[in-house]
Amino acid sequence: MKRIGLIGVGEIGRALVEGLCEGIDEAPEVYLSPRGARTAEELAGRFETVRVCADNQAVVDSSEIVLIAVRRDQRYEALAGLRVDGDRTVVNVMAGVRNDELRKTLGGDAPIVRAIPLPTVRERRSVTVTCPAHPLVDALFEELGGVLPVADEAAFDVFSALTGTLTTHYAYLASLTGWAGEQGIAHAEAERYVRSLFQGVGRSLGDEARTLQQLAADHETPGGNNERIRTTWFDAANSAALTTALDGLLSDLG
Repeated sequence: MKRIGLIGVGEIGRALVEGLCEGIDEAPEVYLSPRGARTAEELAGRFETVRVCADNQAVVDSSEIVLIAVRRDQRYEALAGLRVDGDRTVVNVMAGVRNDELRKTLGGDAPIVRAIPLPTVRERRSVTVTCPAHPLVDALFEELGGVLPVADEAAFDVFSALTGTLTTHYAYLASLTGWAGEQGIAHAEAERYVRSLFQGVGRSLGDEARTLQQLAADHETPGGNNERIRTTWFDAANSAALTTALDGLLSDLG
């Protein structure tokens, strides 16, 4: 495994380090920026191959692959004056920052690859979208659960928009729990059941031999409860509203 540098150690940064190092006999050398000092020091204390560098330039100088995972509005401050030689590979993990924008900030001719790692990289179970394909970067994310290279940033933006639906799913589950509470069910009992119900859905998604439409059909009896909720709640108006929201997000991402 290559030497990995990470500038920005938030939730995704933590997940990347844990995925790269947790339970790995020959974990890679990982160099962290001092940004997010508390998290960086905690990770360095847990994993022998993780080091906290004095500054971001030291991260770059120590690494072969440099992942930039700072917030979009903090990138100019974090990357000001940074020198990245052409023998490094930069992975752009910043949401909403295109590769040509990052090139203007960094300068130089180091390869730049966009990526959408999700928190489940810590479990090495997350398929990460990359753009463009790059052998070192794709191999890195293959180890973290899988990689899906796309040819251009227009396609990348579609996947980025899909990623924006994650917290809506959690809010949906919280709404189901809240409704059960209104019917007199104790919150802890309702939440336990909802979690179990949809953990089962998550496991069924691992069966890639069946399409999503087939999975839905297999869980639904004609005229039954599931069909009733699907057809009365997720109706044409609801579906159109979701499409409108996704279209708007995609337009902003472009």
